[in-house]
Amino acid sequence: MCVNYAPIQRQVLRDIFGIEPPARLWADEAWPDSLAPIITGSDAGRTCALASFSMVPKGKIPPGTRYFPTANARAETVGTLKSFARFWKAGQLALIPASAFYEYAYPETGTPERPGKPVRWKLWLPDAPGFGIAGLWRAWPDDTLSFTMLTVNADAHPLLSRMHRPGTEKRSVVIVPETEWDDWLRCRDPEVARTFLRLYPSERMAGAPAPMPPAASKAAPDATPDAAPDAEPAPPAPESGSLF
Repeated sequence: MCVNYAPIQRQVLRDIFGIEPPARLWADEAWPDSLAPIITGSDAGRTCALASFSMVPKGKIPPGTRYFPTANARAETVGTLKSFARFWKAGQLALIPASAFYEYAYPETGTPERPGKPVRWKLWLPDAPGFGIAGLWRAWPDDTLSFTMLTVNADAHPLLSRMHRPGTEKRSVVIVPETEWDDWLRCRDPEVARTFLRLYPSERMAGAPAPMPPAASKAAPDATPDAAPDAEPAPPAPESGSLF
């Protein structure tokens, strides 16, 4: 899973994705409910807009309804959970432009009983200034947008299996290869979309410890590294039509 990443900044968005960025600025790092750019597409081309990082942002949850995280959507259940299913079936696929994402790694000697202290790691592609993460988006009646990152099992991945608490399932976001960006964005068949959901080759990735500075740690949202992403709130008001 991923609840912290570095969105691509404006000029890189132009250079890599060939699109004009939104007028409003965004932060160097995104957390659940942060505004960050997403890319959608159609036969007419790519479009970029700002959206909230969580399919159901906290501000959209009705009073008295328990909060559940929706920053990630498991590929295995995205077509059945009500926070995601209708948008998945409608083919509302997105690319989430990023220069890196962050996960927590535990010591290699850790066990489920004694996992050790987790350390935030930065994960990126050394041969590219940016990449696109597979996402799903929706619109709201107030014309705002939100999105989630799709995740798959990473138990057998040489690098990504290092992340998350020992004894728990290893999961990761999906990096869509550049050659497949437009095919992914134009895909409207959920079963075909599943064929894109595979892990990026470990030999083309890099990772290194990147602890947050103390001041940043205090300012960051409370995001437990191994929180379960499948739980979800009751659906708020019906969504509006597509803005793209």
